[in-house]
Amino acid sequence: MAVGELGLDVSDAVRVLNRVFGYDSFRGAQQEVIDHVTAGGDALVLMPTGGGKSLCYQIPALVREGVGVVISPLIALMQDQVDALRALGVRAGFLNSTQQAYERRQVESAFLTGELDLLYLAPERLRVESTGSLLDRGMISLFAIDEAHCVAQWGHDFRPDYLALSALHERWPTVPRIALTATATKATHAEIASRLNLLDARHFVASFDRPNIQYRIVPKNEPKRQLLELLRTEHAGDAGIVYCLSRVSVEKTAEFLVHNGIEALPYHAGLDAPTRAANQARFLREDGVVMVATIAFGMGIDKPDVRFVAHLDLPKSVEGYYQETGRAGRDGLPSTAWLAYGLADVVQQRKLIDGGEGDDAHRRRLATHLDAMLALCETVECRRGQLLAYFGQQATACGNCDTCLSPPESWDGTIAAQKLLSTVFRLSRERRQKFGAGQVIDILLGKKTPKVTQFGHDCLTVFGIGTELREGEWRGVVRQLLAQRLLAVEGDYGTLVLTDSSSEVLRGQRQVLLRREPERVAPATPKTSKPRRAAPVDLPEVAVPMFEQLRAWRTAVAKEQGVPAYVIFHDATLRQIATECPSTLAELGTVTGVGENKLAKYGQQILDTLTGSAPVTPSTATAIRDTENPDQ
Repeated sequence: MAVGELGLDVSDAVRVLNRVFGYDSFRGAQQEVIDHVTAGGDALVLMPTGGGKSLCYQIPALVREGVGVVISPLIALMQDQVDALRALGVRAGFLNSTQQAYERRQVESAFLTGELDLLYLAPERLRVESTGSLLDRGMISLFAIDEAHCVAQWGHDFRPDYLALSALHERWPTVPRIALTATATKATHAEIASRLNLLDARHFVASFDRPNIQYRIVPKNEPKRQLLELLRTEHAGDAGIVYCLSRVSVEKTAEFLVHNGIEALPYHAGLDAPTRAANQARFLREDGVVMVATIAFGMGIDKPDVRFVAHLDLPKSVEGYYQETGRAGRDGLPSTAWLAYGLADVVQQRKLIDGGEGDDAHRRRLATHLDAMLALCETVECRRGQLLAYFGQQATACGNCDTCLSPPESWDGTIAAQKLLSTVFRLSRERRQKFGAGQVIDILLGKKTPKVTQFGHDCLTVFGIGTELREGEWRGVVRQLLAQRLLAVEGDYGTLVLTDSSSEVLRGQRQVLLRREPERVAPATPKTSKPRRAAPVDLPEVAVPMFEQLRAWRTAVAKEQGVPAYVIFHDATLRQIATECPSTLAELGTVTGVGENKLAKYGQQILDTLTGSAPVTPSTATAIRDTENPDQ
């Protein structure tokens, strides 16, 4: 879609926004960024997932003369990104290692003849001289460096090939560059600017707040069953991502969900490439699929209707946690970020750091990241406020996280801490022995287990001095002392040892405030039948049947075209259509997300669906039947 075809001048970004993308106005700093880049300026943009980063380079690429070159690490997703743009009428293509030679030649020819608006490249491809020669022979409107945090050495997705991107300005000095990322602390922000040679660029830092996401962290108590309860009660039939630390845990969790009627798929590096690609394609292209994955999955996922992201293991850093949870609710609709967290997570992460590769400085850096993550888990204040503070931004209590909705109690745990630390002291200093949390807690509770009596621990002066707390509460004390570095773990068996700060507590020189542990309630025994889809949130009840009819139509069209359903229309657009029920193409054209190309392509089909006069094809009939009978 060339500028001339739309009759646009260089400053008419708003008309592109409306006519191509179907939106009436820009959000936040979008227009400021777009105007700056369109005028030829360099930019570094920090904007949350779902904040509309892609428009910040797509619109300047459409308005400026030439082809916008997008550097993206997401080879597996380039086809879907290009399909989504083509559905809007934008001339887009990509070059990567998945293509046949004739396919690459077609894209290269289109680039050289000016028949492309956007060209997607993997960073590895830019290191091939033939790619540089190709770009030299065409007209480039801009360079967009997506997922720019990949350049950060200590970031969560470091890609060495990104380091070479600093040379873009040297080879093409007149071409503006825009680097974009969704997560960066001040230190990571500075490193991105330095490594990409963008110190003189204009920096745009939007609020990282995602108010539509509800953040919740719960104590672990049979986490797979807790997850199943969440899906059944709040997210039946919804698409979502479940993150686990290990491949084994991914496989077992996916099997557990499938056994209990949830459409779930595994994704981890141990699967062969075709299986990973097939599972990712199903997640992107089908409604209501749950992906159970290691953190190898998800970067750059464009699926807008991910309604929840769940973690069954503790993330290693707040940056990683924020980016992973940010894959929920890209469409701005209510979504959930849920994390189950327990003592074993703390012990495991500390062991991974102590036994990991790298020098002492690297381990200290990892420990600092973990400390920040633990602080987020243990806070009694607003989680969103703590999360934003980590990125250097301020916020008032949000009213949409678990600590705001059900404020936890804090209590003076100094005496409890002294009792527990004294027990560790007695074992390590008097008996020259080291044990894990289970043995220490059994001693405090006065349990004469075979292991306690075998080692004579029932004769210790601390035996039975902690009966005022339940076992679960003592585990919470241990976890929080580890989080506050008043206690440490060492060795392969996670034995407890004192720290330099422990003596301050034992001598009564330091108060210890703890978060009160909730009463542990056993999860309900799950049913094995497939859960019925929940009614869409924030949709009038009278509009629900039409919304489902529109979803069925969209599913059929997407299947026929071989593209993800969201490439046709986002859920948010279908909700608005179902609520407003436009009766003419002109009225339909005012709906957010309905641009000129989609209006011409799908407008009459939507109106026919609204009036019930749409022809029923076999694929449409199947989609409608599956929607009406979710248990079958």
